[in-house]
Amino acid sequence: MARLLYSATMSLDGFIAGPGGDMSWLTSYLGPNPTADELVGRIGALLIGRRTFGGDDPNRGTDKEGAFGGAWTGPQFVLTHDAPDVAPPGVTFVDDLAAAVAGAKAAAGDKYVNILGANIAQQCLQTGVLDEILVFVAPVLLGDGVRLFDHPGGTHVRLERFEVSQAPLATSIWCRVLG
Repeated sequence: MARLLYSATMSLDGFIAGPGGDMSWLTSYLGPNPTADELVGRIGALLIGRRTFGGDDPNRGTDKEGAFGGAWTGPQFVLTHDAPDVAPPGVTFVDDLAAAVAGAKAAAGDKYVNILGANIAQQCLQTGVLDEILVFVAPVLLGDGVRLFDHPGGTHVRLERFEVSQAPLATSIWCRVLG
């Protein structure tokens, strides 16, 4: 059965994108990473927030454009209340979180549904459907931007760390969400 995984590269001060969603900072920290490379083959579908879907790609215009540096292809489910009239091939626009999660899980089979986007990850965490979090911590301080999780005054969420690894450009921390 598919599990929901939120994976992202984060600056040491907690940002996954710079101001305005700028992802250009990330290009300096993309490179060989066994954890990320192995993960790509374990993803069966993507669950994406609308801003992330239409946002900045640090590899735009290159052969590495797209999810996971262009290494991943498959079904994508975009949570939005503003769907375009015509969806790109392989992309389903859904306006309800539960329906988006159900559709992505069905499409993923026994693989991961990988979440892209801080807001949708926060919604999944708040509704109790997020299973795991994988953070690649890059050695940089961005100072401002989009946080990995941003919920001032939010609830305490327990995590169980089950894997930590280090690659030349980032350290990864993989946790189960316990509640």
